[in-house]
Amino acid sequence: MSAEYKVHGDVAVITLNNPPVNGLGYETRKGITEALAKANADGKVKAIVITGAGKAFSGGADIKEFGTPKALQEPNLLSVILAVENSAKPVVAAMHTIAMGGGLELPLGCHYRIAAPGCKVALPEVKLGLIPGAGGTQRLPRALGVEPALNMIVSGEPVPSEMLAQVPGQKLFDKLAKSNESLMDEAIALAREKADVRPLPLVRNLPAKHPQGDAYFQFARNMVGGMSKNFPAPLKCVDAVEAATKKKFDDGLVFERDIFINLMWTPECRALRHIFAAERAASKIPDVPDDTPKREIKSVAVIGAGTMGGGITMNFLNAGIPVKMLEMKQEALDRGLATIRKNYEAQVTKGKLKQDKYEQRMALLSTTLNYADLKDADLVIEAVFEEMGVKEAVFKKLDEVMKPGAIMASNTSTLDVNKIASFTKRPQDVVGLHFFSPANVMKLLEVIRGAKTGKDVLATVMAVAKTIKKTAVVSGVCDGFIGNRMIEQYSRQAGFLIEEGATPEQVDKAVEKFGFAMGPFRMGDLAGNDIGWAIRKRRYVEKPNMKYSKTADLLCELGRYGQKTGAGWYDYKPGKRDAIPSQLVVDMIEKHRKDMGITPRKISDEEIVQRLVYALVNEGAHIVEEGIASRASDIDMVYLTGYGFPIHRGGPMQYADMVGLFNVAQSMQRFAQNPLDDAQFWQPAPLLARLVAEGKSFNG
Repeated sequence: MSAEYKVHGDVAVITLNNPPVNGLGYETRKGITEALAKANADGKVKAIVITGAGKAFSGGADIKEFGTPKALQEPNLLSVILAVENSAKPVVAAMHTIAMGGGLELPLGCHYRIAAPGCKVALPEVKLGLIPGAGGTQRLPRALGVEPALNMIVSGEPVPSEMLAQVPGQKLFDKLAKSNESLMDEAIALAREKADVRPLPLVRNLPAKHPQGDAYFQFARNMVGGMSKNFPAPLKCVDAVEAATKKKFDDGLVFERDIFINLMWTPECRALRHIFAAERAASKIPDVPDDTPKREIKSVAVIGAGTMGGGITMNFLNAGIPVKMLEMKQEALDRGLATIRKNYEAQVTKGKLKQDKYEQRMALLSTTLNYADLKDADLVIEAVFEEMGVKEAVFKKLDEVMKPGAIMASNTSTLDVNKIASFTKRPQDVVGLHFFSPANVMKLLEVIRGAKTGKDVLATVMAVAKTIKKTAVVSGVCDGFIGNRMIEQYSRQAGFLIEEGATPEQVDKAVEKFGFAMGPFRMGDLAGNDIGWAIRKRRYVEKPNMKYSKTADLLCELGRYGQKTGAGWYDYKPGKRDAIPSQLVVDMIEKHRKDMGITPRKISDEEIVQRLVYALVNEGAHIVEEGIASRASDIDMVYLTGYGFPIHRGGPMQYADMVGLFNVAQSMQRFAQNPLDDAQFWQPAPLLARLVAEGKSFNG
């Protein structure tokens, strides 16, 4: 049973014990109700305490049960809370460390509450596209006050117990314990003190009123609506809390539950729940067990002080890990140092970083022009020019100087990590760590697993990723890995679309309306169109049959590389990033169409979005089929954290699941009929075809 029962004299203690965070799964819920019944039937027991074992009171719903029949199996959480409220003997919640979601709704049903200092209290359901579903929106406004409760429910952010205890007029906590250690003694003492007090107080009987009523809730809707345009849940939180102030308690509970169940089936909620699970899954490597020994990483070396090297360095300094940065010339080192200082100083000016923290971080950074000075580093990351000859020279040198057991990582974005590893006598120590620019901001880290990369190396770098607050996704070795291999197909489609009749501005606006942070042409201008040009030149030699639109090459031949040259697919004013549609580019595209004998046609925004997104999906299916990615959800994490795919759509593979893979495959077959497109590419990947035939989805 995952709820333990013990009697301490005249007080029964029910301890939730469902590691790691005492999720309120079916067995735990059943255990609580059975223990309550036992305590009420025991004449010696005068009062009851509910607490949580280990490092949590309760983190709420058991995520293993999400979307399964067990989540709804009686007793559900509403029934458990009702049983607590109806207990003939007082029930005290002894809250510590974490009390979130259902783990806060349960104490709100108890007669008394005591919290340890530092207990993180939250109703975070909004982050999963939901509202609290077991009375949270009805009880918290009564216990804490309408405004602080609504702020907590809409943000989903945890608040320390000490802060909540200071809210004027709050009835959330009857007492704050002196410490975590004394919590249980104080809770049992409180239970004895209240053993004979009748009637038993219930949060449901407290008033929930706001002096400004309608005006306040209208103001709240205006604020919340402006900040949550793609997500329905935050506004529904406002509706539910307003119901707490206007309806009888039981009617408010029914209203809350209706909203909760309706939100559960929205695409946005499904997307957010998928992301929640996908992020956890990405950290698991199928053949690398959790208990794989890890190497100690106490110091890091970074080769290259340019944009990437500087950004990578900042990640480690932020985490308190010393870094030695190497360059070939002193001027390059000075430039790199100046950029890091400038970035930190900007944070200090904005109040995001304290001056002493800035100084601590800079004190962890040292520089050198000599490879021999890197010999003691536990991890070295090269961030040099993306050319195999340059990488070869670096890794041969590292092989000579690095101590045994040091991990050697390449920040390559496309090159063959197996070949890079072959430049050393210790390929088991070589791994790809592909940071995304700006490396100190972007969350994604592609971990490239070479054929000979050691399992302990993988386990170590996944742990390091967590330390530097990155979302790490493992990729096998292929050209472009997961993200860039897929983006190439997306970019090819963008090129075909403008050849056939769209403008760069129309394509960008269509995908930005879909929810992308930036369309493909604005993205190209930001990254530098010359980067794509270099890749295409390589492709023309390696894959002469691969079809591309020539428009991007023509643009680069005009020297329009993007924002860095003040002109790309768009025009830019000096010092500004606003993309201004360019007549010169429109004329260039029209001339190209004429030269190719293409009659332009009107292209709908729907076709633009489908061709761009389904190009990602089909290539993603090939990547999973080939074992480059372990699972479809890993691809979603890459696109959500590294490429600006809209969060509310859950990533390309999840979006395809929601559209229906049969419908996706049908659209692909239609695109294959277009003589100006690439018919070969639009043959559904074997995995996609198989899932369609079996009526299944990528993410199961």
